[in-house]
Amino acid sequence: MITSGLVNLYTRDIEAGVRFYRDLLGLRETFRTPREGTPEHVELAAGGFTLGLGAVEAAKRVHGVDATPGAPAMAVVFWTDDVDAEFARLVAAGVPAVREPHDAGNDNRNAQVRDPDGNLVELVSKVR
Repeated sequence: MITSGLVNLYTRDIEAGVRFYRDLLGLRETFRTPREGTPEHVELAAGGFTLGLGAVEAAKRVHGVDATPGAPAMAVVFWTDDVDAEFARLVAAGVPAVREPHDAGNDNRNAQVRDPDGNLVELVSKVR
């Protein structure tokens, strides 16, 4: 029986990924290996969600996985209290915008940006 899980994104620049998800989006770092030097794997959490970042080189060496960051058809989705403010803050910090905040139905307001590897990151809040 599965007891927990996480989404693992492979990255070419794990430190840039950590800065994006931890420093810009505010996820809390919960695990890092190795602890000293440049990490090969970092886990970050928000609420009950855990996101792992794995170095492309480590994926190949440890798991035999040829990872291509940003290529999968997927999005990492984060809920926020104010999509417009969060989107503006991220774009002002230099994060690439994909789609500006818009009403998306079901009383949701969405926006999309890209992380440092080009993965789609979707921000969602309820329409006020």
